[in-house]
Amino acid sequence: MRAVHQRLLRALDIARETIEDGADPESLARDLRLYCVGFCVALGGHHTSEDTTLFPMVLADRPFLAPTVAKLVQDHTMIAHLIRGLEHAVSTAADSASLRRHLDGIGAIMESHFRFEEKQLVGLLDTIEDEGLDKTALFGSIA
Repeated sequence: MRAVHQRLLRALDIARETIEDGADPESLARDLRLYCVGFCVALGGHHTSEDTTLFPMVLADRPFLAPTVAKLVQDHTMIAHLIRGLEHAVSTAADSASLRRHLDGIGAIMESHFRFEEKQLVGLLDTIEDEGLDKTALFGSIA
C-alpha cells in the first residue's frame, strides 16, 4: 500500500512540476492533460480497487473497522470531486495559479488520506498472506 501511495504522490509532483508561472495557458493545459490523464486514471483506479475489493476483504476480516472504511470511502468521493475540478480547469485552459491551487488541494487531501489509511490498515495488511492475492485487484493498476 505504501509503495502505491508513494507512486501516486510522485505522479502528482510531476504534474505540479509542469506548471510554470507565465506559461502559455494552451501549452500548459496540453502538458497537464498528459500528466493528469495518467495520474487521474491511476488514482481513480486505485480508489475503485480499494472500494470494490480491498475494503470488502478488510470488513470481512475486521467488521469493527466499518467506520474507518466509511471515512476512507468518503475521502475517495471527495478526491474524485477535486479531480473533476482539476480536469475542468485543465480543459478550460485555466491559468497556472488556478491549476496549482487545484493540484495543491488534491495533494493535501491525498497526503492526509494516505497517512490515515496507512495508519489504520497497513498492520492488518501485513498479517494477510500474500500468496494468491491479486495486488492489482486490491490497489489498482499502479500496484
